[in-house]
Amino acid sequence: MLDIRFVRENPEIVKQNIRNKFQDEKLPLVDEVIALDKENRETQQKGDALRAEKNKISKQIGGLMAQGKKEEAEELKAKVTADTAELAALEEKQNELSAKVKEIMMRIPNIIDPSVTIGRDDSENVEIERFGEPFVPDFEVPYHTDIMEKLHGIDLDSARRVAGNGFYYLIGDIARLHSAVLAYARDFMIDRGFTYCIPPFMIRSDVVTGVMSFAEMDSMMYKIEGEDLYLIGTSEHSMIGRFKEQTLNEADLPQTLTSYSPCFRKEKGAHGIEERGVYRIHQFEKQEMIVVCKPEDANYWYDQMWKNTVDLFRSMDIPVRTLECCSGDLADLKVKSLDVEAWSPRQKKYFEVGSCSNLGDAQARRLGIRVRGENGNYFATTLNNTVVAPPRMLIAFLENNLNEDGSVRIPEVLRPYMGGKSLITP
Repeated sequence: MLDIRFVRENPEIVKQNIRNKFQDEKLPLVDEVIALDKENRETQQKGDALRAEKNKISKQIGGLMAQGKKEEAEELKAKVTADTAELAALEEKQNELSAKVKEIMMRIPNIIDPSVTIGRDDSENVEIERFGEPFVPDFEVPYHTDIMEKLHGIDLDSARRVAGNGFYYLIGDIARLHSAVLAYARDFMIDRGFTYCIPPFMIRSDVVTGVMSFAEMDSMMYKIEGEDLYLIGTSEHSMIGRFKEQTLNEADLPQTLTSYSPCFRKEKGAHGIEERGVYRIHQFEKQEMIVVCKPEDANYWYDQMWKNTVDLFRSMDIPVRTLECCSGDLADLKVKSLDVEAWSPRQKKYFEVGSCSNLGDAQARRLGIRVRGENGNYFATTLNNTVVAPPRMLIAFLENNLNEDGSVRIPEVLRPYMGGKSLITP
């Protein structure tokens, strides 16, 4: 959420940013919120003036009563009563106007970084760099669920009967591999100086609206019926929520945290054949990283975070590339975002396995996360990035480590988490 003063003083910048995101339908919101803000401030000024007059008159009443001027005092009392009623009406109006201003401000997108490429959608995202050589074996690589089934590692039919489409049972060595990857990712991030955390898996609505846009909320979140609770779509939600209404000491920044959680997502809409199996599902587990820092340190941590993900995948012999998200592919709260994509030997292309985002002070402003600095308080900057998210990550792992006989190699870094195994065999 932007600062209303910034919108008021820079309406054309805000409008051009909306155009750059190809959200022209939101352009009228800028003039609308400026007009409402003006009315709100005028209402507040009237209320302040009336409040001051009321206090002045109240003091005069006491003096008149002491002088025995009851009639004059009663006239002033009637004036105070009228002022009180008018003040109540002004306060009610101000509350309504403030709520309208906030609702609109939460729909106006954050100002994107000047380095972001202007593009309409993800088809215009820009490849930045490749890490590792993409490899296609001489033999045909089966679909990932076929690999798992041959290893007796997945049961989709039973999951459909129990929970419907978009769920799965992982079994045996595949289930163990899933947990091994998460445990390795946890230790990998701890070794890089991040503090490990397991957060709440449900959050209240004020935290939900603090960490994401209304559109994301509607398309992603599962609501707990009859309660003000939502299942988290990623641990970033509750991890950022941990700092809600907190004022952090500048000396305690940056806060660098890595968190584990199950994740629950509606995943609305139809998806293609490459998104069946365990690619796009309603329930998965993830290791995440978040950073809360000073604004001037955001670019440094942004680079460190996506590099952590690249290094993790490369340590498991999986080729990856980085892709800069263009303006039209950025969620409304994001200043800048970069996807990490893994190589798929079967598809002979890359696919997304993680996303690193700088959200500026958007989440901090919504949640009231401030920093106590030498020159006064200011809003913190928040960033997040996927460390690893199996079972989608397992697709890249299985395809890149598959042998012709159907067995799967276990990279050396994972063997301690797999009981010393170097191979999973059918």
